[in-house]
Amino acid sequence: MKIKSLLPGTFIKKITCSLFLLTSALTSFCQEQKPIKFTLLFNKTVQQIHNIGASGCWYTEEIGKQWPLAEKQHIAELLFSKELGKDGRPKGIGLSAWRFNIGGGTAEQGDSSGIANPARRVECFLSPDGTYNWNKQQGYTWMLQQAKNYGVKDLIAFVNSPPVQFNKNGRGYKSHKDGSTNLRPDKYDAYADFLTEVIKHYDKMNLHFNYISPINEPQWDWLKASNQEGSPWTNEEMFKTIKSLNTSLAKQKLNTKILTTEAGQLDYLYADKGRTSQQIDSFWNPKSPFYIGNFSNSTKFVEGHGYFTENGDNTLINTRKSLRDTLKKYKGLEYWQSEYSMLGNGYKDKIAGKPNEMDHALFLAKVINHDFTVGNASAWHFWNAYEPGSPLNPRYFLIALNPQRASKPETKYTITKNLWALGHYSLFIRPGMVRIETQRNDGLSDMEIAQQVMISAFKDPKGKNVVVNVINYTKEAKKVDFEFKDFLKGKLRKHYVTSEKQDDNIRPYPIADTTLPPRSISTFIFAAP
Repeated sequence: MKIKSLLPGTFIKKITCSLFLLTSALTSFCQEQKPIKFTLLFNKTVQQIHNIGASGCWYTEEIGKQWPLAEKQHIAELLFSKELGKDGRPKGIGLSAWRFNIGGGTAEQGDSSGIANPARRVECFLSPDGTYNWNKQQGYTWMLQQAKNYGVKDLIAFVNSPPVQFNKNGRGYKSHKDGSTNLRPDKYDAYADFLTEVIKHYDKMNLHFNYISPINEPQWDWLKASNQEGSPWTNEEMFKTIKSLNTSLAKQKLNTKILTTEAGQLDYLYADKGRTSQQIDSFWNPKSPFYIGNFSNSTKFVEGHGYFTENGDNTLINTRKSLRDTLKKYKGLEYWQSEYSMLGNGYKDKIAGKPNEMDHALFLAKVINHDFTVGNASAWHFWNAYEPGSPLNPRYFLIALNPQRASKPETKYTITKNLWALGHYSLFIRPGMVRIETQRNDGLSDMEIAQQVMISAFKDPKGKNVVVNVINYTKEAKKVDFEFKDFLKGKLRKHYVTSEKQDDNIRPYPIADTTLPPRSISTFIFAAP
């Protein structure tokens, strides 16, 4: 029995007409969705990338010292491996820098340290009697060795507090607020010699620190309530420390370079914001009494932390523009973003309701993108690779440690989308690669781009490969096309995607399809024949 025989002819014609109009409208709509065309300016280069890394502060001691071998090896693989599995998926994110925390001795003080969380107390190699105990920080050293074994380019030592016996109050933090360092005035050289001895020890283990950062976030008060090791410093106190350390390293003929500033926020590097501000001018202006540019072991890397400078697109963009423009006034200076996690509320970023796991990953990628493309960062480091917390709220970590892991050892940790978001950069943008400029045909402003589709592109030193990372910040699929200037033979060889889909974690996608899934991060790898 035919349906047509049951319905009036006029009604059939109306249905047919309506379906035709609907189909035509959808076809027209799709045709109007012109792809975003990106032009990659192969010969227009910007900054060279030194490394992309993370820190293993605090919880590395537990993992490296107490965890079963298979589980801690998997953590190391996730962080450092550059290998692809048989299915084409990466086994890890190939970090090219690893930050090692040289402890101040609060662990030995135990509960009397005043730091409530035992995990945040750190051992010190130097005993109060002046002898060294190299059996300390075994867990940290185990992970450092894994980084070396996987070929991590830069091992970086950093310090939150000098040894407690060198401090004014005998603690790893300040007792009262006065803006000055906790280090005793007569212990600058002793502190420098301590750091030199640590570097010498690890050199003997073939674990060479390319860089040492003796001061962390000098702008903060670091009172007991901070619940971790730390000390404030003035610019003058920083200069004295760097000078002493430079002398100590040079005397021992060590080539480890000193990283300076580690500003708690990026605007402290260029703006007048109190006792430890305008740090670029203070340390790299030859007319400054605190000039370090002529020190044998100093670097031209200005380190700053991205915390609290990404709450809103205007702040995200303009802070990094101001930093970039300031650096241009000082020949050869480079910006290293050396610490970031979502301490502030910027990650909520116009999201209605509670941000999900992918929202966090996308915001992380957005910050990385702007540090590279607006701030011209030549290095980028996440704060803690792992911390206890919910994988559904991964503001502070790449890998979520189960807070109940002691009682439930079968679920010690969970991989979050943040790991793979950082991996789109750390795994594919290798040390020595150079960022190239891009153009686009959609005419969006910087503010509009930050809510739409973001791009960054890098070529290898030999000019045979180009890596393009594209973030689709919208809830709609976006079609993109790529055109090269001066790289005419380059062809798309690989395509990886991380999206809200559970299985999309730097997953290989068809190279024939350059569509960006909704709310996704994509990596396109072009190579010459």
